[in-house]
Amino acid sequence: MTSLVWFRNDLRVQDNTALYQASLRGPVVAVYCLYPAQWLHHNDSPNKIKLALASAAQLQQQLQLLNIPLIIKQLNRYEDSAHYLMHLALQLKCSAVICNKEYGVNEIKRDQQVTQMCISHGLQFEAHTDAVICKPGTLLTKQGEFYKVYSQFRRAFLAEFYRSPCHLLPMPQSQRPITISVLSDSLDVTYTQSAVDNILQHWPPGESEAQQRLNHFLSEKAVDYKTERDFPAIAGTSQLSAYLTLGIVSLRQCLIAAFQHNNNHIEGGNPGIDCWINELIWREFYIHILCGYPTVSKHKPFKPETDNLVWQHDEDLFQAWCQGETGYPIVDAAMKQLVQTGWMHNRLRMVTAMFLTKDLFIDWRLGEAFFMRHLVDGDLAANNGGWQWSASTGTDAAPYFRIFNPTTQGERFDPEGTFIRQFLPALADLPNKQIHAPYKSLPTDEMIPGYPRPIVDHSIAREQTIAAFKELST
Repeated sequence: MTSLVWFRNDLRVQDNTALYQASLRGPVVAVYCLYPAQWLHHNDSPNKIKLALASAAQLQQQLQLLNIPLIIKQLNRYEDSAHYLMHLALQLKCSAVICNKEYGVNEIKRDQQVTQMCISHGLQFEAHTDAVICKPGTLLTKQGEFYKVYSQFRRAFLAEFYRSPCHLLPMPQSQRPITISVLSDSLDVTYTQSAVDNILQHWPPGESEAQQRLNHFLSEKAVDYKTERDFPAIAGTSQLSAYLTLGIVSLRQCLIAAFQHNNNHIEGGNPGIDCWINELIWREFYIHILCGYPTVSKHKPFKPETDNLVWQHDEDLFQAWCQGETGYPIVDAAMKQLVQTGWMHNRLRMVTAMFLTKDLFIDWRLGEAFFMRHLVDGDLAANNGGWQWSASTGTDAAPYFRIFNPTTQGERFDPEGTFIRQFLPALADLPNKQIHAPYKSLPTDEMIPGYPRPIVDHSIAREQTIAAFKELST
């Protein structure tokens, strides 16, 4: 019997659990749905969606080589999925709808609706574990709870990895040609018109590009990852995050490739590869948090007591942060990078997030949404986890009294001012000693053309934020 494979954030033919399992049952037809209203509701950026659609087009071509037709259907919201997939499956005489699991609360609700609709019409519905190495719910504390502390989760993850190593799944074999009468919708949707012009030049679509980046990183750059990853002027990161977010490359593929390049070690091998593997496990950890504590995808803090923080509501300060006009060069350069390129260096994500929440004392949820509306790699679990870490509201978060000094962060991680000059041309001619605090030695009435004075005093803001957190425990 024919199976209908429903692609979501798993835009690849290699190591795709749903696609592989469906191919073992018999002929396969595939479908990929577009949800413009849902993307808007979820703050998914046009940059991310443009990469997703371009990668879906390449996936369609790859599947055609296997004689698997991929139907593109524009719906609107997740609620439209159940009726459409049921009718499509019946029209194509499919016996099952097969997909890979997603873990946000809206995605889970959508899949429950599809399951009920399939069952009521005599169809099977299968959702496979694919986006993670370990199935959520299998790594639990002695009390039967999801881990809340990363170091404890990591130990459990490593023990399970060595006890039951994961394996890559092959690409399905070519099947006999199938003729279908269902037409596909266009992938050219208006939602992506506001994407960064050259986003696909920086992030070329498709599985082949993702594999090339993975191989290049592990062969040429990963050994220096630990020492270079925090410096935004250096191309020291893997540049795989967008491909992981959209499932163009799988977490399994990354972990197994790193394991092999690390002399079959997850830890205790090359320090750079060890460090990168650690980042992959963080990504897994945040997905498990999403599953075990679904309130984090409902705009709630992981630490419920922090919901009592009285955040400052100052639209002028927030807009200054959004536009990269805070008067703190490393913060402003990072925000310019985000808006102009659709991506931000990971160290700077922490610096800018902590500046918004600790220096400006503005609600982390505003920053979380702003990031998602621009990031090409915007991922609910990772973005939420990172923001709540920086705001000291999340699991295993930075202690509230440990607050980054944005000036010293710039001095430490962009010592020559190379990154700052790239995105803040108004400061390009300043000497290295002045570029991280441009106004420190200038008279109070003197201005640098095109660059503002600091909008807040870091030392004063730090003390006020610490006092606000202390009040929670009194």
